[in-house]
Amino acid sequence: MFTGIIEQSGTIHDLKPTPAGLRIEVAAPDWTYRPARGDSIAINGTCLTAIAPTDSRGVLAFDAVPETLEKTTLGTLKVGDKVNLEHAATMQPLLGGHMVHGHIDGVGEVVSIETQSEWRITIRPPQHLMKYLAPKGSICLDGVSLTLAHVTPPTPTAPPTQGLFQVVLIPTTLEKTTLAHWTRGTRINIEADSMAKTIVNYLEHFAPGMNYTA
Repeated sequence: MFTGIIEQSGTIHDLKPTPAGLRIEVAAPDWTYRPARGDSIAINGTCLTAIAPTDSRGVLAFDAVPETLEKTTLGTLKVGDKVNLEHAATMQPLLGGHMVHGHIDGVGEVVSIETQSEWRITIRPPQHLMKYLAPKGSICLDGVSLTLAHVTPPTPTAPPTQGLFQVVLIPTTLEKTTLAHWTRGTRINIEADSMAKTIVNYLEHFAPGMNYTA
């Protein structure tokens, strides 16, 4: 479980294909947190397991299986790319974002970026995620907890690809995460709010008849 509050950015140190998928090495020498073997770390919002303690260079290693590479942007990473890092939450620190599982629901694409009066980003998500998005609701993009500033759902007369949403970034987010490096066409990991997914699932599968038994 995570909160979407990024603690450190890291740099892809090495990528090694393995029989199980891809070994991802991330350099984060300035991160005061030192994951142990088996710890859960969110990399651009994707929950991965550290396969060894952080080494003396501050390099962390993870194995990403084909399912992860297919459903997220991790398979497109290159050596030198910056990534957002967060360790698993505990019940002790303040939960400044929202509850995030690190299980990516789909990959979206940046449509436009406005930077004049405010830093406003328009994103096209996979259309099956639109039903989980509500204005002022929560969303996690590349591991960053954000508020939906505006949602434009597809209309009956418009192509289904016209569903869009917008987020507005504050200076602290731009400084502490990789989001300032996004450009038009950037593909990003999206995790919808778990509460929204639970409510929609209930309404779709149980609410209409209410004839089920516990």
